[in-house]
Amino acid sequence: MSNSQRTNLESEEVLRILQILKKNPEMTQRDLSRMVGISLGKVNFVLRAMIHKGLVKAQNFKKSSNRKSYIYILTPTGIEEKTRITYRFLKRKIKEYEQLEEQIRLLKKQIAESNTTESEQKSGQEL
Repeated sequence: MSNSQRTNLESEEVLRILQILKKNPEMTQRDLSRMVGISLGKVNFVLRAMIHKGLVKAQNFKKSSNRKSYIYILTPTGIEEKTRITYRFLKRKIKEYEQLEEQIRLLKKQIAESNTTESEQKSGQEL
C-alpha cells in the first residue's frame, strides 16, 4: 500500500467512516458519502483500501427481493485501527486546542495592552 493510501486511511474521513460502520454496518456507500461529506468515488476508494488492509469485510446481502447490497463489518484489526486513529486524532486535536488557547491568551493580552495604551493617551490629552 502506498504512502498516499496509508495517509488516506488515517484521515478524519476514514475515522468517521469507521465510526459510522461500527454503528450501522448496512450503511450504503451513498449514505456514507452524504454523512461524511465526501464524494461517492472517494468513499468507494477508501472502503476498498480498508477491505484490502483487512480493516473491513464486505458481505453481500439482499436488501429487497431484487437488489443486492453490502454489509460492511469491522474486523478485529479494523476495530484496533479505529482505536489507534481515534487516539492520534484526539492527540492532534488536543495540540491544536492548546495552540488556540495560547493564541487567545496572547490576543487578550494585546487587547488589554492596547486598551491601557489608549487610556494613557486619552488621560495625557486631558492634562
